[in-house]
Amino acid sequence: MQAAAMDPADEPPSMLWGMDPIFSAFARLFVRDILQMTESVQVPGIYFYNLHPIYKVDVLGTVVYKRERDDFFCYGVDDGTGVINCLCWKSNLLKEEEDPSKSGTKHSDAAEGGFDLVAELRKLRQKQRKRCHLEIGELIRVRGPVKTSRQQREITASTYYKVDDPVMAVQIAWMMEVPQLYRLFYDKHFQLDEAGDSAETSLSKATNIIKDFLKQRLVAKFRPYDVQDLLQPLISGRLQTQSAGQEAVAGPSGCQQLNQLLKEVLQVLQDQGTVYRKVKSQDEVYHVTIQDKDLLITVKDIIREDSKREKYAEKGCHILHILSAVRQRYSLNVSKAALELVLQTLECDSDIVSTSDSHYIAF
Repeated sequence: MQAAAMDPADEPPSMLWGMDPIFSAFARLFVRDILQMTESVQVPGIYFYNLHPIYKVDVLGTVVYKRERDDFFCYGVDDGTGVINCLCWKSNLLKEEEDPSKSGTKHSDAAEGGFDLVAELRKLRQKQRKRCHLEIGELIRVRGPVKTSRQQREITASTYYKVDDPVMAVQIAWMMEVPQLYRLFYDKHFQLDEAGDSAETSLSKATNIIKDFLKQRLVAKFRPYDVQDLLQPLISGRLQTQSAGQEAVAGPSGCQQLNQLLKEVLQVLQDQGTVYRKVKSQDEVYHVTIQDKDLLITVKDIIREDSKREKYAEKGCHILHILSAVRQRYSLNVSKAALELVLQTLECDSDIVSTSDSHYIAF
């Protein structure tokens, strides 16, 4: 393939790449996305997925073709979304094991029944070679930098080994984890707040403060005044900055800022699906989505019941069908974002499984 290049204007500046935690990690991307990533114009060998700078990846898949040379193995790895070439260099131990002139010929003089160091080392080398020498159809895990060679995208392995997975436990865990990484990190664009954008920074900090509080305390529902005091330090710091070199601003201004910030935070949390209002009334009560046991039970029951119907037996229930049923049976105010969090929670608990994109069935 020909590596596509990004418009320099669309790339984040290279000096800021290190601020994206994905840049220093082995990204667990699907092979399809590795093959389709665009290459940086600023630094060849760096690729972008949703503006995340990436140069090393972590792949689990099946060997579908292999070539062996004196210094390396070349495996074609298929993870179900595509096939990528992986260049795996042989270690010195493997080369020596293959070369009869370099293999150990001396025998230990250890007493009968004693520990034979040479024999144990030989066994260790044999096991290492067995894990690094794969056949077609075996499962392999490869970690290493991505590069484009002869117009073909490939991975140069820094680590690779055969994965023994007789009951497919490793593959199932991988298939559960990778989509979650996409939802939480890879599919969110890499963005940096401008240094002077204090309002956006305050909103981001305030949102994280409320999220952490809800998570740590396992809050099921709350009213705005229950969490309002948590944001007071942010407002106090902002007022001190504004009043530097001037007389202190009057109290009502601080109260107004606090109420406005809380209102914006609650709106962000609703947009993200983290919280929702089951009933919209003067009594402003917010329910924490993943702590609402009745909502989780309702969604699970809807999927279980409708999955038995002939119409949904094969592919499962589409998320929009589930959303419509939840709004009819439980609350009109449940958003799609909130439902997605519920479905993600149920799937992690193995109560449901996604059969295809946006379709679910219950066990």
